[in-house]
Amino acid sequence: MKNLPLQSSEYDQWCQREYAVLREKIEPYAVEMTIPCPYGLPHTARFSQALFDRLTDRQLEILLAAGYRRNGNSLYTMHCWDCQACVPIRLRPDQLRPNRSQRRAWKRNQDLAVSLGELQLDLEHLELCDLFLRTRYPREHNRAYGYYGEFFRNGIADTRQLQFRLGDRLLGASIIDIGQNFMNAVYFYFDPGEARRSLGAFNILSLAGLCRELGIGYLYLGYCIAEARAMRYKAAFKPHQLLLGERWVEGQ
Repeated sequence: MKNLPLQSSEYDQWCQREYAVLREKIEPYAVEMTIPCPYGLPHTARFSQALFDRLTDRQLEILLAAGYRRNGNSLYTMHCWDCQACVPIRLRPDQLRPNRSQRRAWKRNQDLAVSLGELQLDLEHLELCDLFLRTRYPREHNRAYGYYGEFFRNGIADTRQLQFRLGDRLLGASIIDIGQNFMNAVYFYFDPGEARRSLGAFNILSLAGLCRELGIGYLYLGYCIAEARAMRYKAAFKPHQLLLGERWVEGQ
């Protein structure tokens, strides 16, 4: 089954019109950068990035709808020469229909306490994030303090932290940006020793539930990358939408 183009909603048409105006304003300040692919693919990653000192809620919403991702006070899009693997993915939380595996993950984690709070830079969160990074992404200088200081913390979004606890023990933390009509899933880390819980799936289901509670229409999950195991599981959440070119399409 091929990806099916959506009939452009009034919402997406509105976003596209506003993005056309916003793009002209930010393009003079955007810089092109190249690095080794951060997702482990055999390509050179090339992206366009612009640094902001402030953004309105609506401006950030427009940029997310246009496929941008946030890193600290920067917004970026991928412009790789020989690879188009990074495909932005979003959910409509009110339409989400969990499959059997996702329902099992939800049920398996009902013993956890889930709470939304301010972004916390403390020893407990740093130690768990470091454990996750050492286990899953063991690269030099890949440390939790850098993630919190340079990636998560910012001055352009309302950034919060969803915590998952078993009693007093922190099992996971989800870094999210929240707007009036969007939620941006920035990063999720968890205790690698609790892999059987499928905490990644439980996190997305929890975020979707929080969106419904807050009346948020769009949940942006970042990139869905078929070639990267840690990124392709997002496509299992259906129905979902993928940004191909300049249009959101129904995913398979």
